[in-house]
Amino acid sequence: MTPDRPEKPLEDDAENGVLADTGSLDTTGLGIMGNTTAQVSVSFPEESADDFSDDDVVDDEVPYAAAADVSRPFVVTIDTAEGEIIDDVDETPAVVDDDVVTVEPVVAAAPARPEPVTRPAAAAVERTTYPVADVALTSKRLGEFEPDRETADLLTADRLLDPHQVIRPEPEGAWQHFVYSISGRRINLGDGKRAKARKELDRRIAAPLAGGARFVPVLSRKGGVGKTTITTLLGMALADARDDRVIAVDANPDRGTLAERVARPSGKTVRDLVRIHGDVVGFNDLSNIVARDETRLDVVASDSDPRVSEAFSDQDYEDVASIAAHYYSIVLTDTGTGIVHSVMGATLARANELVIVSGLSVDEARLASETLTWLETNGYADAVRGAVVVLNNARPGLPLVKADELEAHFRSRVRAVVRMPYDAHIAAGSAITFRDLQPETRQAARELAATVVEGLRTLAPAA
Repeated sequence: MTPDRPEKPLEDDAENGVLADTGSLDTTGLGIMGNTTAQVSVSFPEESADDFSDDDVVDDEVPYAAAADVSRPFVVTIDTAEGEIIDDVDETPAVVDDDVVTVEPVVAAAPARPEPVTRPAAAAVERTTYPVADVALTSKRLGEFEPDRETADLLTADRLLDPHQVIRPEPEGAWQHFVYSISGRRINLGDGKRAKARKELDRRIAAPLAGGARFVPVLSRKGGVGKTTITTLLGMALADARDDRVIAVDANPDRGTLAERVARPSGKTVRDLVRIHGDVVGFNDLSNIVARDETRLDVVASDSDPRVSEAFSDQDYEDVASIAAHYYSIVLTDTGTGIVHSVMGATLARANELVIVSGLSVDEARLASETLTWLETNGYADAVRGAVVVLNNARPGLPLVKADELEAHFRSRVRAVVRMPYDAHIAAGSAITFRDLQPETRQAARELAATVVEGLRTLAPAA
């Protein structure tokens, strides 16, 4: 036991918040073991709105302790055996024994409190509750921050990088590369005209298409003009330059040959895709049916059995188109010559842009022009104005017709006209390898792809 506390002047006791006379309260020094109590002086800080907890509001009533002057000093008796301190509560115990914790106010500045009661330490202690403070959360705009402070988004490459220190890519072009080499890579004249044109064409073909899949049917009312060839070349040029997926569907009900124009046939047909269309849950299910070219063009072949291929209907095309639209950005459709066939109706209903193929002969040109007329008179006038006509030269040598006159005629009716030159690699009728084509053929195919993409970027996605 510690000796009795010496008496101090009253003014000092009031200042320090310690009672001069503890009355009948028996207090002892803090001990290591046993049920001992200690009397200490506690001064509570001033209360602020941020200290309130909305969990302590009961029935929208603010308890007494919230309205009291919580800055007053208190003498708190601590039960050192239990190691607990009870905060200021509504009911202040006044009797102290081995199982009772006592809290006594020292300064009488607070309003009158309820009569003290004695409560066993094992009983549940009711916590002090406080009112909820409404805190308005606001966000700052860029202009509301301090003028001398900058945010991380202001650290852009254009601001930080020295253009004279940025390493430019190695130039393309014979003269440009020669100067770059003999100067020790210090003089970079940039790409030559041909390289710039090629990269610009790549940029046009690879332009992004926002939204859903786009459908581009390739039409011709006359067989043998190269409709399947144009579909293949267009698909290869698109797939070779774009990062998204491109697929060509052979919707010819009369035994199409689109799959024979790619070097890696899968052996599966559009009939297999129709059969499992309800069970396709991922791209792997589809990749087992399509044939993929080295340019990453996917192809769905038509039925090889003519007795089955005639059964390919508009509903079958809808099933295939719905699956293709889920996994591909551009869907090319190689159509048959029967423009009134039910498959043609389903194809035109989904079309975003039309590609019409015409040969370089009088009758082929007339049939192509009549195809445009039929479309205009059957509700597709807008599609005709945005269409692309391809003048395909499928025979060696100079054409018998005046190509310039033929081009002028179609330009008066459609958005663009592209000429496809003769290529012996295509005329052989075997699989087409895009890199083995003549440079003029690859260039024409890429021009066609860029023209189609530019048209698709101005149109809404297919429904």
